[in-house]
Amino acid sequence: MSTLTAYPLQESCTLLEAAPHGKSGDDLELLLQHFLASIVALAGAQAGAVQMLTDDRKHMRLVAQQGLPPHVLEAERLVDRDGGMCGTAFGGDVLGWVDDLQSCGRQGGGHYFGGQCQGVLAISLSHGGEVLGIYNLFFASKVEIPAATQTILRLIGRLLGLSLHNARIERERLRLTVMKVRQEMVNEVHDSIAQTVAYARMRLPLLNDAILAHDNPKAIKYFADVKQAMSEVHDNLREVMTYFRTRMDPLGLLHALQGIADGFFDRNGISLEIRNTVPHLNLSDDQEIQVFHIVQEGLANIAKHSMARHAAVAINKTPMGLEFVIEDDGLGMVAPSVSTIVTTAKELTSSGHFGLEIMQSRAQRLGASLEVGDNAGGGTRVRLLLPTAHVAAGRTA
Repeated sequence: MSTLTAYPLQESCTLLEAAPHGKSGDDLELLLQHFLASIVALAGAQAGAVQMLTDDRKHMRLVAQQGLPPHVLEAERLVDRDGGMCGTAFGGDVLGWVDDLQSCGRQGGGHYFGGQCQGVLAISLSHGGEVLGIYNLFFASKVEIPAATQTILRLIGRLLGLSLHNARIERERLRLTVMKVRQEMVNEVHDSIAQTVAYARMRLPLLNDAILAHDNPKAIKYFADVKQAMSEVHDNLREVMTYFRTRMDPLGLLHALQGIADGFFDRNGISLEIRNTVPHLNLSDDQEIQVFHIVQEGLANIAKHSMARHAAVAINKTPMGLEFVIEDDGLGMVAPSVSTIVTTAKELTSSGHFGLEIMQSRAQRLGASLEVGDNAGGGTRVRLLLPTAHVAAGRTA
């Protein structure tokens, strides 16, 4: 049995310094390929291969090789997780010798194993007890690897195993981020566009009736309403597509709510009052955005469904937390009559109402509670309560 000389200390340190703290995709595969040549040289092997666990965690995929015959490569390009290059399940140690070379031959190695190859050393790239990848080193004769070299190989295996783990976490984080961005886009389209489109759809039947009745004043009015709504849809769509940003006032939540109130009567014929008793809301930027859109949706429903004359948004500090109450003096939660053209606020509580679902989703993201019901003085009342602990967390975020 021959003895290998220890790898020069300086080159070993260079290898360890190159180990990544976390890479993903093609960059990580290129790094594993780069390490293959260095590890083959470090161990004194005649050939080597590196395999990675696939995303479905059921297979091992050949990433790189050095010095293997073509028929071995073809057999090992994609194999079952536990049926890879005869070294993927050798126990808990990072470093292990494969003694049964006949099993390697049965997997597709032909006469290579037991012939040109007399020994296989497996270096697992594992983290948390799971093998995420593996280096297999192939030797023409039995060798004895010095303890110092084994220590370096083990350390490399652990570092690269951590890198594979981090890459997986990053892919999962990216997938969740994409899903979140898509949901935010849906919410943004709804907040910016769907409400206006719904308003235009409500005006179209009225416009059609006015045209059929030759009522020119009403036809002109309804046509102007639809035209204005479509202009707003166009502007909002360009904003979403070009910038994909929330329609949040840079001066903060209170300034944004007052901006809605200033133009609410001109647009909807309903007076809107903002009553704030809290000098400092102490909300983070994201919390302000979510609260703004919840209040905005509540006011949109008042404009579309309530037939109210007055509405108010009250902001209060209670022992339970920060409270936002949206109320009106309209029809409330009563069922609509057959002759009613404009649907009442009862639709707000329908399980199929997309606006309420988004309000609830935003409230959950805030860790807040959302209640919708009748107002004591008539009309509808929506109450958003953000617990004190979440307000404090937003302040320090």
